[in-house]
Amino acid sequence: MKKIINLFKMPSKSDFILHVAIIGLAVFGFVMVISASMGLSIGDNRYLVFTGAKLAIFTFIGYMGMVFCAKHFTFEKVAKNSMILMFGTIIALMACLLFAGSGGAKAWIRLPIPGREVTIQPSEFAKIIFMIILATYLGDDRKKYDSWWEFVKIPVCFVLICVCIVWFLQSDFGSAVVLFLIAVFCYLIPRKPILRISQYLLVMLGIIGIIGVVLMLYTKTGENIIYSLPFQQYQINRILSSINPFIDEYNTGYQLINGLVAFATGGLFGKGFGNSVRKYTDFPASNTDFILAIVVEELGFVGFLVIAIGYLTIIFVLFKYAFRIRSEKAKIVLVGVAMYMFIHFLFNVGGVTGFIPLTGVPLLMISAGGSSTTSLMMAIGIAQAIISQYRKGLII
Repeated sequence: MKKIINLFKMPSKSDFILHVAIIGLAVFGFVMVISASMGLSIGDNRYLVFTGAKLAIFTFIGYMGMVFCAKHFTFEKVAKNSMILMFGTIIALMACLLFAGSGGAKAWIRLPIPGREVTIQPSEFAKIIFMIILATYLGDDRKKYDSWWEFVKIPVCFVLICVCIVWFLQSDFGSAVVLFLIAVFCYLIPRKPILRISQYLLVMLGIIGIIGVVLMLYTKTGENIIYSLPFQQYQINRILSSINPFIDEYNTGYQLINGLVAFATGGLFGKGFGNSVRKYTDFPASNTDFILAIVVEELGFVGFLVIAIGYLTIIFVLFKYAFRIRSEKAKIVLVGVAMYMFIHFLFNVGGVTGFIPLTGVPLLMISAGGSSTTSLMMAIGIAQAIISQYRKGLII
């Protein structure tokens, strides 16, 4: 019996608040996915059961993965198997091209389950691999290098190859941007003279990029530039819809308008759990990318605060330890996991409220995405391993 219990126990010295926060988000997300899926289950009574069972299974796998990573992750093991991890990630991303995609992207591997669609998205797990590979190659390395390129060529080439596969071959621009931003934030952590110039350049390019996006979205000249971007038509339509969804309110703007209506009718306390009207209409992605609209419609701004507090708690704990720990490898991973959550939150909330274009990025632990739920819980497990090792004195 003790052996079974130990399978579910986090290691000693792990952070209790971090553990409670991620479990709280998982429970809240599960309940809201079931509620948001009620409208989709009309005419198919088994859909709701299947959706709940699938999410429960992925969450359970994610929890077990979190506990396993928390107990067994070490940078020494990653260093020994870094090449296997990188080549395995690239192969998994390429494997998606052999299977039918969903929507305009080919980013999923379909599992052979008859009658129902169950998929795995390798790019979600690539986000974890990015963090630990960049930490392994760029953190705490005291060897002498003749040039900047000699120092960074392996992790940088790995990141660029994966981002290009996801963007150009899988046609999943949103995931490609998230992967790239996670890599950038991880790259900015090490305090090495050989990296300083490139880090300054990345910061400057980031500032210029943000200014450019704002000008493009909120000026007339910017709207004209959008049409010349090297994107597919549906991606251009998403950008234009974020500027004014009422230009094509029954087509490209339909999803965003419905989301805004749900937000407007939710108010402070919402209509009550289960009482959403939008989920019973033809509202696309009501239990995935746009689940926040259903949450706010049913639970109001209070429901949004529950999610925000959960996210902020996890991010605060991760940054607290990142500032305390001197190990650059540990800092890179802790900051990487925190930014992983923050970027998803920013892109999803910004997209469903119309502040930025829709990217198809899920709201982690809340949307009905099995891969994203499992991936984040494993990332939290790796962070817990680092925290536990730090509190035991194994990491300085």
